[in-house]
Amino acid sequence: MYDELTKGDVQKMQEEIDYRIQVLRPQLIEDVQTARAFGDLSENFEYKCAKQEKNRNESRIRYLQRMIKTAKIIDDSTQSDAAGLYDSVEILMEQTGKRRTIRLVTTLRQNALEGLISKESPVGRAVMGHRTGDRVYVELESGKGYWLQILSVEKGQDDGSIPIGSF
Repeated sequence: MYDELTKGDVQKMQEEIDYRIQVLRPQLIEDVQTARAFGDLSENFEYKCAKQEKNRNESRIRYLQRMIKTAKIIDDSTQSDAAGLYDSVEILMEQTGKRRTIRLVTTLRQNALEGLISKESPVGRAVMGHRTGDRVYVELESGKGYWLQILSVEKGQDDGSIPIGSF
């Protein structure tokens, strides 16, 4: 299995790896050594916390490196009037009558609470490639689904403002 990422996603991930290796790792190693000097390790809470933070950093580095290694690089350009990556799409949920504006992003940058919807999510898959005025069916894993209407598509681009998510 691979993740579909853009060149911008990979670049942001590499920047985070570089920061974690060059800046954060030396600080965390020093914190562990300082806490170790406090004495008895079996009752040294500072030492345990410093080790946990160091291990969390190393785990994040491995995670990001694995993501880059297994990623499939995709093009983030789309047709001029169809919904694509980084576009803001206003949708109408026909069942409830509610309107919502979403922004289509890669899985790595999704945050549903902020309206950043993965292109691989049910809504993202339904909306991708469709135009203003289209009526699309959102199919859920349970086999059920619902209808959406695309009210507008505002073209966007990766300006670097959307952070990559943590794991």
